[in-house]
This record gives sequence, C-alpha cells and structure tokens, in this order.
Amino acid sequence: MPIKIPDQLPASDVLRTENIFVMQDSQASTQMIRPLKVLILNLMPKKIETETQFLRLLSNTPLQVDIELLRIDNRPSKNTPTEHLDNFYRQFEMVKDRNFDGLIITGAPLGLVQFEDVIYWEHLQSIMNWAKEHVTSTLYVCWAAQAGLKLLYDLPKKTRKEKLSGVYNHTTLDQFNPLLRGFDDTFLAPHSRYADFSADYLEEHTDLDILATSDVAGVYLAATKDKRNVFVTGHPEYDSHTLHNEYVRDLGEGMEPAIPVNYYPNNNPDNPPTASWRSHGHLLFSNWLNYCVYQQTPYDLEHFSEENFTHYD
Repeated sequence: MPIKIPDQLPASDVLRTENIFVMQDSQASTQMIRPLKVLILNLMPKKIETETQFLRLLSNTPLQVDIELLRIDNRPSKNTPTEHLDNFYRQFEMVKDRNFDGLIITGAPLGLVQFEDVIYWEHLQSIMNWAKEHVTSTLYVCWAAQAGLKLLYDLPKKTRKEKLSGVYNHTTLDQFNPLLRGFDDTFLAPHSRYADFSADYLEEHTDLDILATSDVAGVYLAATKDKRNVFVTGHPEYDSHTLHNEYVRDLGEGMEPAIPVNYYPNNNPDNPPTASWRSHGHLLFSNWLNYCVYQQTPYDLEHFSEENFTHYD
C-alpha cells in the first residue's frame, strides 16, 4: 500500500530501499480516493527509529494511508533532534478539532513509573479521552496498552518482578475474529516490558475479547467488541536488532539484564539475532487497518458517529 509521508522524513529513504511504496503528496492528490487518516502518538525516546518501524507495518495493504505524527508535549528530546520534531511532529492543539480514522499510541520506557508520576499523564489522558469522540479505532501498544486499560477500565498498574524480554510463542483464541484473520494457530512476537497482563485478570475485570495469549507473557492481543480499542502488549514493530540494542544498553547501565528469551541463536548474544515475528506483525496491522478502521470509518470524517461501528460477537 502507499503510505503518504513527507519526502524529507528520514523514514522515507529507509522504506524506499526496502521497496515499500512511499507516495509523494503530488502523486497522492491525483488518486480519486479518500486516504485513511492515521495519527501516531510517538512516546518512545528514539522517535526516528520508532516512526520508521510503525510506518513499515502500515505499508502492507492496498489502502492509501495519510500519516501524521504527534508529540505528547514540547519538552526537548535527548534522543531526537529538535529540528526533526519541529518539522515533522504536531502538537495536540493542532489536531484536536479534527477527526481521524486511526490512532496509534506507542509504548514508552515507563514500566516502573506509577501513572501519576508520569510527567505527561494528565495530557495523555486528555488525548485518549479525545479519541473516544474523534477516532474510529485506537491501537494501544505495550505501555500504552497498560495506560489505556487504566483509562477505560480503571485497572491499576500491575508489574512483574522481572522484566519480560524476548520472543515468545502465542496461541490464537478466536480464529474467526477479524483481527486474527490469516494468523497461524501459534505465532511468535517480541516483548520488552515489566507490565503484567494476566488473561484471568483481564477476563474478570473487563469485557474485552482476549484474542491471543502466551503461557509466559500473558495476554498479547485484546480488543473491545466494537474494535474501537485494540490492545497489543508486545512489540510487533521491533526490528531484528531492537531487543539486542536494549540488552546492550541495560548491560552498559549496570542492570545485569537477563538474555532475551528465544532471540539469539543458541541463546548466545554473540550471535546476530534473527527476526521471527515480521509476518504476523504485518498481518496484525493490515487486519487492524482493514477491519477496525477502513470497514468502520465514515467516508466523510465530519460525520463521525457511534452508529457506524459493528460489534463482532
């Protein structure tokens, strides 16, 4: 699918080298279709790396998608040039009066921080509340999934004693659910988090459809009945070396991290890791765009209404 992003965005050159169709504004304007409007709220420190990863996953359907990048506030970033943020990212005030087909809220390295201690917690809550009236479907990833469960179901933060890091096997629980269309019965996906997503706990305290779980990692994928809120607790967007880079970083900070599970050949960090989750990562995002966004959203975003949404019981 063509994704429409600014030509100067660093991800543009990376994606073109991977033969991913990146469309220029002038070319997009000649197509007699309405592109999907997708907003990405990027909470990760290394924003260029993260935006490239998510844009790659949004590139696997025939739909034209118009991407806009959103920052949580105007604080200086230690890992992203100010010029990049000023050129390519919008403040919430610039988009709050508009409607969007989709919103993706990324993870954040806040697994051991209480919600009320997150400096932008109130602002994030206001954005998630805004999405209820202005976004067809919101995809919460990793830490954002925990934050979304707090907002929608008032679930307290639950934290594991040790960090979950590695590539884990998952089982699909509903092969006919649109989000799982085309999935194998079991599949691999990476995790990097302290958050604890117990299937029993979510089933007891929410009305979510639990769609995929792991014996070790817990719930991987869950969604509301109307698919307007989708929770992914892992990192299907990760590159093959992302977990490695995190492991090396933690070693350098004297944290004595465990070797990421099922990641390095022969469990040896000296061996280059290989990605074993790309196909299902692409499929998940393709299904989300198709069944949760495209099939649900109104042609005219000004006519956004709850009545548009289908429940998959």
